[in-house]
Amino acid sequence: MANLSTSYMGILLKNPIVLGASNMVSDLEQIKKAEAAGVAAIVYKSLFEDQIQLESLQLDEELHEYDFRGAEMEKIFPEIEHAGPKEHLIALRKLKESVSIPVIASVNAIYSPTWVEYAKLIEETGVDGLEINFYRVPVSAEADAKMIEDHQVKILKEIKEAIKIPVSVKVSTFYTNPLSFMTKLSKAGADGIVLFNRFFQPEIDIETEEFYFPWELTRKGDYQVTLRYTGLLYGKIKASVIANRGIKNSSDVIKMILAGADAVQMVSAFYENGVGYATTLLSELEKWMDQKGYAQLSDFKGKLSKQNIKDEYAYKRAQYIDILKNSSEILKTYPLR
Repeated sequence: MANLSTSYMGILLKNPIVLGASNMVSDLEQIKKAEAAGVAAIVYKSLFEDQIQLESLQLDEELHEYDFRGAEMEKIFPEIEHAGPKEHLIALRKLKESVSIPVIASVNAIYSPTWVEYAKLIEETGVDGLEINFYRVPVSAEADAKMIEDHQVKILKEIKEAIKIPVSVKVSTFYTNPLSFMTKLSKAGADGIVLFNRFFQPEIDIETEEFYFPWELTRKGDYQVTLRYTGLLYGKIKASVIANRGIKNSSDVIKMILAGADAVQMVSAFYENGVGYATTLLSELEKWMDQKGYAQLSDFKGKLSKQNIKDEYAYKRAQYIDILKNSSEILKTYPLR
């Protein structure tokens, strides 16, 4: 029987399947099912500073709605303080106490002091690790790439100095040179790198002529950018690498490990198939390893990374040229009409 255990940012996992941050993790019944099905770890949904600020502002507006309607009405509402992140932290602690597998918290803040404040509060819940989400939408040409990256590296260093649990960074593809930035993060102390964030992008309804945000799961093949950077990173940084986005089945899991991932985060596949799908994923992974003669994940992890393959162009633009030269092959599958 193959040994599926792996290590992610120093945390021992019984297998490489991690349930990523989503609303599923708020349902204790679903979490119990996921644990029973074999999921190795859970990433709790993110604590968002901007959401807390918005809720606090809304509460303040409601409390003071009648302040100036008459002297006799000025104290109609009591002075109530917004709970801030307390509710989130209570739920996080409850989750950690309810399962035997590792729990990794997630945070998405705005201001440097808040990043550190939330990190400290999260550590107190007893979680095994923290995932910080870096993403910035450039709305001004004045903020150049170096300014943005230096600021985020500074935040990571401050968090690492403030807490003892391992810290991973979930990054997007929207950096001038993602490899350079992820290398900086590793050197700055990141214990893990999560590839990649998937964001809900705005859409336009042409009938109402309004913006809306469609709830769409990842599609088949969305993992390919992750696959490329996983293969490029293997052996180049000290931090662990966990693959995320568009990983749908056991074949995708195997591809990520061949490229060099220590583990994978999955969300859409569990929405589509239920958290019990983890049992199928693990069974198929083990079967494939037995057929190939691999006793443990390390026997094939990184086998097809840039570092270990003979084809020096597999991860370079020359691969794109080869595809263009053989573009007529697509007509066999999609003939012109």
